[in-house]
Amino acid sequence: MATALITGPTAGIGRAFADKLARDGYDLVLVARDEARLKETATEIRTRTGAACEVLAADLTDREQLAVVERRLKDTDRPVEVLVNNAGFGQTKPFWANTIEQEERQLDLLVRVVLRLTHAAVLPMIERGSGAVINVSSVAGFLQRGSYSAHKAWVTNFSEGLAIELHAKGVAVMALCPGFVHTEFHERMGMDKTIIPSFMWLNADEVIEAAWADLMRGKAISIPSLRYKLVVAAARYTPRTLIARLSTMGLSGRRRG
Repeated sequence: MATALITGPTAGIGRAFADKLARDGYDLVLVARDEARLKETATEIRTRTGAACEVLAADLTDREQLAVVERRLKDTDRPVEVLVNNAGFGQTKPFWANTIEQEERQLDLLVRVVLRLTHAAVLPMIERGSGAVINVSSVAGFLQRGSYSAHKAWVTNFSEGLAIELHAKGVAVMALCPGFVHTEFHERMGMDKTIIPSFMWLNADEVIEAAWADLMRGKAISIPSLRYKLVVAAARYTPRTLIARLSTMGLSGRRRG
């Protein structure tokens, strides 16, 4: 039975991926910091689907703990067929109001962790001639609004380029770029969700179904829902000054007072 490793699987997009892949017959390796919640999630999924759930409690911004996850991805005796890089967080303040340590931690989790885990995963995938990496990015990466948007722009660009390079080797890589999704992400940021029109919110399960369908079609970038496809298309041809104004209204996911 194939195995999928998912970071940040206890809620939101990560949990939706875990539920779907378990239903589809995958065994799971679940990675997060909160061991108690991780074990609770594993038990729920195992009870509902019968999928084997391996738990790896790790703070991915800690290099030694990250190395444990990297070794698991490189283990050819227990191959990982699908990697979902989903772990992440956003800042509640603008760049200049955060400490440099807070900014570096976000950079580590959103960029360096994605880089290292993807590298660890694709080497054995290339040897097997099969496998897939889904890097959860964001529509925010197509906008110009602070370090979070910059990090997500890197994830999207990195994934798209790697997808082109690895296609002939049988390995799929895709950046998933959702807009606003009903998850715990925005509550943890302290974001006032009422400033976002209700029609802009997406359901996590629908996002994951659309993303998986795009992966099966061989797409390098998945932007679930027509409304966000239009947002991204508009961003490509809209003056950056106007995009910046839209971003300040909440399109980048930052809390507004």
